[in-house]
Amino acid sequence: MTKQSIFGRISTLVRANINSLLDSAEDPQKMIDQLVRDYTNSIADAESAIAETIGNLRLLERDHEEDVQAATEWGNKALAASRKADEMRASGNAADADKFDSLAKIALQRQISAEREATGAEPQIAAQTEIVDKLKSGLNGMKEKLVDLKNKRSELLARAKVAEAQTKVQDAVSSINVLDPTSELGRFEDKVRRQEALAQGKAELAASSLDAQFESLEDLGELTEVEARLAELKAGGSTASRQAIEGS
Repeated sequence: MTKQSIFGRISTLVRANINSLLDSAEDPQKMIDQLVRDYTNSIADAESAIAETIGNLRLLERDHEEDVQAATEWGNKALAASRKADEMRASGNAADADKFDSLAKIALQRQISAEREATGAEPQIAAQTEIVDKLKSGLNGMKEKLVDLKNKRSELLARAKVAEAQTKVQDAVSSINVLDPTSELGRFEDKVRRQEALAQGKAELAASSLDAQFESLEDLGELTEVEARLAELKAGGSTASRQAIEGS
């Protein structure tokens, strides 16, 4: 995969609106898991690409530094050869003077060549430096997004567990509704009420029977008193008859 395509994918992922993606997803948890995989893989690709780009940049920088140093050295050699030529010419040695001037010209040519190499590499170094900076910035952005994704995944899982627990509680509450006559507790309560009604009925029946017994006792007492009075009357009548007979 080229650096350009990696940079494009990094830019796309960094600009991605995670909340919007999750809102439009049918299964947010699966979407987060997929995004985590995408970000993780892209981060690995980006790190490899950045490492390679940085390596190439450092090579360019070293070559540029060597060219600059070479240009300086060839300039110093050209200056030394030119001074030596001037000394030879001043002493009347024109042949050696021309020889050193030729050496100075060769040194100057190589200085110019090294300077061109150095100057030509500078735009490439600048471009590679910009790419490295953008890749590093994008990589940092992706790492931050990856942390956000993992946090949202943890939050989503926690919310799912809470919702599941709430559902179980509601189901449990619904299954133990004391007002529902079809529930076990409702049926037990109805059974207790019937037993209470039966006990109350027996108590009332027992009370009714006892009242009847007392009433029969009262009737018996009244009859007994009547019999006693009748006997008394009879006894009294017999006495009066005897007294009458005796008086006559």
